[in-house]
Amino acid sequence: MRIFHVRADQFTELTELPAQVPATGYLWIGSARREFEVNAATLQAALQRWTGGQLVDLHISDLLNSQLPSHFDYTSWYDMMVFRRLAAGAGTTGLFLDDQTGTNSTAKVALASIDTSPVGFAVFDRVLLTVHPTDCMVRDHFANKLQQMTVGAEARSEVRQGMLRLPSTPADLMLRMINHMVDSYLELRRLLTRQLGYLQQELLNPRSHFDSWQVFLESRNALHMLEDTCEDQRSAVVEWIDALEEWPNESDPQAARERELLRVRSRDVLEHIERVLSHVRRLESSAEAAVQMHFSAQSNRTNDIMRTLTVLTAIFMPLNLVTGFFGMNFDGLPLIHSATGVWMATAFMAVVGTALGWFFWRKRYLSSSRRP
Repeated sequence: MRIFHVRADQFTELTELPAQVPATGYLWIGSARREFEVNAATLQAALQRWTGGQLVDLHISDLLNSQLPSHFDYTSWYDMMVFRRLAAGAGTTGLFLDDQTGTNSTAKVALASIDTSPVGFAVFDRVLLTVHPTDCMVRDHFANKLQQMTVGAEARSEVRQGMLRLPSTPADLMLRMINHMVDSYLELRRLLTRQLGYLQQELLNPRSHFDSWQVFLESRNALHMLEDTCEDQRSAVVEWIDALEEWPNESDPQAARERELLRVRSRDVLEHIERVLSHVRRLESSAEAAVQMHFSAQSNRTNDIMRTLTVLTAIFMPLNLVTGFFGMNFDGLPLIHSATGVWMATAFMAVVGTALGWFFWRKRYLSSSRRP
């Protein structure tokens, strides 16, 4: 568990939980899920001293639940947000290995291994409590990032300081962390497009026998899971925006400006989620269209084969009639006693076969495309 004191121009890590909230700024307590479970009583006592309220038992259970979907809830003391991030696993590593090696086999395996894990936020007026998975790098990433933002702050220009302004409130810090998690979904779009594109090319390639249906099914299941995750994320952020609109109006201009910045950042997070969601839906639609095109191409290929076989049967039918006629056991058949009879019959059959072949070729029955 890591404790940080965030002020307007300073970011300090504390060694232990303070007795009281500092006079300026706010506290950020970042804890792994197991650490939160072990130290829940200590944190509850600290929250009671700092804010006059504690976490509800149901919310503690939600923060400890590793399978909980993204959602938003609130009480009179705090707001609680659960947001699912992309989990770091073998599949994620495989995605980047595929970019380096350029192989397609890695891409097929990596797409099906998309996984997510929840990160919990309890937002008080001057305290932010975050509960992360054990392997989550979001906490350490933001701790290092905020620490770097305070290094050499005096030497930076005013414009630069405005661009690198530390989060002014716990809600602002929460939204920045959520936006960082959503950006990982945005980066995933390119990889998903590339991998689905490879599967679709294999599916529509007329010279290859596509047999990776299990991989294709796992890919579609991964897209469905990602769509459900984004739907929950969008609903949670929409509920947060609605709750933000219900906050009492601030008479202080600085506080009103910070409230407006929270609204802008919240809408930006929502827009990023909707971009991911719309892209996933386009990929699903493209995959469905590729499957339909595959079976349509197979049907057209079967029709072409049957048409060719039918034309060949029509060409050889009169030739079989001629050979059957001269094969009858009668002595009075014409040409059977003539030395040139076989050549005349052969020439006749050749003419008939050539004429029929030319006729069907003109009708485009023997070509890959037919006249409109």
